[in-house]
Amino acid sequence: MPREARIRLRAVWAAAVLGGAVASCGSRTGLFTEGFGVGTVTDGPHTITEGGADGTGDATDTGLDVIPPIDVMPKPDVDRTDCPDADATFIYVVTEQQELFSFFPPTLTFKLVGNLVCPVAANATPFSMAVDRRGVAYVLYNDGNLYRVSTATGACTATPFAVGQNGFQTFGMGFASDFGGAAERLYVSDNDFDMTLRGLGFIDTMTFNLSFIGPYGANITRSELTGTGDGRLFAYCLNLTGSGSQIAEIDRQTAKVIGLDPLVLGDPNDAFAWAFWGGYFWIFTAPASGTSTVTRYDPQTHVEQNMASLGGEIVGAGVSTCAPQ
Repeated sequence: MPREARIRLRAVWAAAVLGGAVASCGSRTGLFTEGFGVGTVTDGPHTITEGGADGTGDATDTGLDVIPPIDVMPKPDVDRTDCPDADATFIYVVTEQQELFSFFPPTLTFKLVGNLVCPVAANATPFSMAVDRRGVAYVLYNDGNLYRVSTATGACTATPFAVGQNGFQTFGMGFASDFGGAAERLYVSDNDFDMTLRGLGFIDTMTFNLSFIGPYGANITRSELTGTGDGRLFAYCLNLTGSGSQIAEIDRQTAKVIGLDPLVLGDPNDAFAWAFWGGYFWIFTAPASGTSTVTRYDPQTHVEQNMASLGGEIVGAGVSTCAPQ
């Protein structure tokens, strides 16, 4: 999501948050192809640790009386027979500057795949991204047009997706397996800049028709999605006021929120994207400086740890559901 759009969205929602805090879930959302300062910052229920993979933090959550914490424990009997070596998969990220990178979590390294040259309108920039099981990226631009992108070369082609279907102009995206099977579906989360929240939908990547599933059952507005190989779907949301964010587990059939974890990470004006890889959520945020920080969130210990950075504003991320769970 471009910075101007985030500022405009924050202004639109100002009236909604007066008199009380409203949490919101925000936008940005890779595969086959191919150390920092020490210290901790504690703010709220979790601890963000800098510099290393063994940091620990306060795992005490508060305010979850109604909605339980998210659950990412792998389900049994997941069909992965069509997957290559899971450990060789990448997360892919796209910047507002239209650069496509691979990111390999075990080594914390980024590699430039190439610059996107999509047939876009003047001044259109990437808004969100998702990657399917075969490593094909789907990149949404801020004018609502959707493109297919090779994660091997960055080659880009238009799709027949019609902008504005069911009121979805811009949206977060993420693939999730079909309840543990080899099939998968591209889920989308409304991310427009108005006061009308539509909720969750999905796009058929054969017909490019967008179907609406339903509104969210909690205070989720703009959100980015990521899914797993066992059919789970999660939304990442920046709080609209103050700081912090949330991870929400979403029921794919009803769009209801069935799990929620609060995070210290995040500012309302951040660009952001995320993906699930190897049992962790990898969250990419970029403040006004334009440098993106990679934060790893462990849903078992609730530790948030800054792991790497990239010069440039990451606005989309995606990973195959064949990635390690």
